[in-house]
Amino acid sequence: MEHDSTWRTFQIMGGRRQVDFCSYIREFTEIHPNTELHIGCDSQNYPNHTIYVTTIVFRFPGNGAHVIYRKERVQKINDLWTKLWGETERSVEIANAVRSECKCNIQQIDLDYNSDPEYASNKLVSASTGYITSLGFTAKAKPNLLMAAWAANVLCH
Repeated sequence: MEHDSTWRTFQIMGGRRQVDFCSYIREFTEIHPNTELHIGCDSQNYPNHTIYVTTIVFRFPGNGAHVIYRKERVQKINDLWTKLWGETERSVEIANAVRSECKCNIQQIDLDYNSDPEYASNKLVSASTGYITSLGFTAKAKPNLLMAAWAANVLCH
């Protein structure tokens, strides 16, 4: 994927402060060493564009979470598979950067796809989890607890 100069800039959920995600992760995990990192992405179509929100959730096991995110506006993507695969690509891209540049482990990548065949997103569960697992990450889809996908969904709307 191509990036502009701000792709490393994330915003703290609930505030306006912007941070370089890697520097922020290093500082945060130094202060909170038991933090688990979860990554997720969600997208939403609007009349003339699509919004992607990628989140990094700092989960305090059994005690809440802290979220940073990046919001991206792109030309409207009408094809459901392409739009949803874009969520997988963005999550993997950030997970790879966190692992290689920040030297931190990712607990899981949350997929906002449903394992129930009744939902259209089910068609991507196998492909996305296979891809993510092949890269050495753990992928989870609904109905599992998906903090990063939940946060991305909230921030998309």
